[in-house]
Amino acid sequence: MSASPDSHAHAHARPADLPARHPHRWRLLALLCLAQFMLIADVTVINVALPTIGEDLDLDGSGLTWVVTAYTLFFGSLLLLGGRLADAVGKLRAFLAGLTVFTAASIASGLAAGGGMLIAARSAQGVGAALMSPAAMALVTALFHGPDRNKALGVWAAIGGAGSAVGVLLGGVFVSGPGWEWVFFINVPVGLVALVGVPALLGNSRELVAPSGGGGSLDLPGALTLTAAPGLLIYGLVQARDDGFEAPGAWLPLLGALLSAAAFVVVERRVREPLVRLAIFARRSLVGGSVVMLAASGLLIASFFLSSFYVQHVLGFSALKTGLVFLPVAVAITIGAHAASHLVARLGWRPVGVVAFALTAVGAALLTGLDADSGVWTELVPGFVLLSLALGTAFVCATTAAMNGLPHEDMGLASGLVSTSHELGAALGVAVISTIAGASLEGGGEGAGADAVAGTGGFDNAFTACAIIAAVVAALGALLLPAGRPDPSQGPVMAH
Repeated sequence: MSASPDSHAHAHARPADLPARHPHRWRLLALLCLAQFMLIADVTVINVALPTIGEDLDLDGSGLTWVVTAYTLFFGSLLLLGGRLADAVGKLRAFLAGLTVFTAASIASGLAAGGGMLIAARSAQGVGAALMSPAAMALVTALFHGPDRNKALGVWAAIGGAGSAVGVLLGGVFVSGPGWEWVFFINVPVGLVALVGVPALLGNSRELVAPSGGGGSLDLPGALTLTAAPGLLIYGLVQARDDGFEAPGAWLPLLGALLSAAAFVVVERRVREPLVRLAIFARRSLVGGSVVMLAASGLLIASFFLSSFYVQHVLGFSALKTGLVFLPVAVAITIGAHAASHLVARLGWRPVGVVAFALTAVGAALLTGLDADSGVWTELVPGFVLLSLALGTAFVCATTAAMNGLPHEDMGLASGLVSTSHELGAALGVAVISTIAGASLEGGGEGAGADAVAGTGGFDNAFTACAIIAAVVAALGALLLPAGRPDPSQGPVMAH
């Protein structure tokens, strides 16, 4: 799901002092993929648990929005810094540091006695994920060479679909069984196994343990402003949901987001070693692919967020049954991603991307008009499956388009930007769509945030907004995506 900003740069040269065949490379791949699986699953596993968490911790709709977005916000905005840190301190050290933070934050999330503690712990999980994911990807690309690398990257890419599919099912199992806390506690044994197993198997391979010397200085002001801009935007949207844009000071967070974005540009222009070289945005295919990724991720995770409340609070399904309902949806994402690699190679990015978002709009339109008498398998699932299948295709289309024609030295940064778009798209999508859903609701009462979000009028507006956004992206496909097809000589490109 997320790749290191510098991982692709390492992927194209075999260090002279690194053995061509590390004796434990496949065992290490299994452990690294298991750790990455946790990060992916934590995006979707929480959706099924949200209504129960809201009841137990007395969180309204705004608080539950932050439970989702806090993780993806920090995960996405700090990914580029995490990649730089992996170069500065060494891939293994960065991986272990991130995994330690993530595991400890998972314990804190499960022990949370209130909404504030849970949101803070989820934020810490995002910080740990941002440190860990690019370092893990860099380890994979350094461990494998030649044909073995393509196989390893294929396994790594498959983790994205598997994580989202299993995540929704695990959420239902844990909430219906030992409790929602185990959505987070399950990360602890996995984290401990990886913390012990990876360094033990890796040994003292200098290229993997020592700093690479390519990290340079860390652009902390750039990372701070990159985090502040979407954070303030989300805060402003959540506040507007509760108080309305006409409330005094309602526009201040949104103005702060704009100023933070401007400050980020200024910082990146002046700092000696910027987090993002702004010149790379001159590449139309990279900008277009990143925008498409932002939209696709936002639409998908927002649909999961809203549908979880609908299925449990309007239809009255248990958490376990909700997880089973979402399973074909998550599997559809994986099928769409696999089909996309063949479609893009044959037809090109532009037609595939345009059709993918057109089908997304149709799927979202099918989700309007849901009420307490709607059939989940006849009215919810068909539209949701179509939407998910199309967005699975869009993910691959966005990634391959963004990486098209880039020189090797820019591939790491481009990969990091696409990964950042993926995570920030999830955070912004939930904030925007839940705000639209909440704004049209009547009543609900204090502390009834889950019931309020599940209002059928709110769903109509929210899914109508999803359909409009998807239709707009489809219409802009000719501007956002290149007209050609991937160059086979560039080899496989990682997809989210």
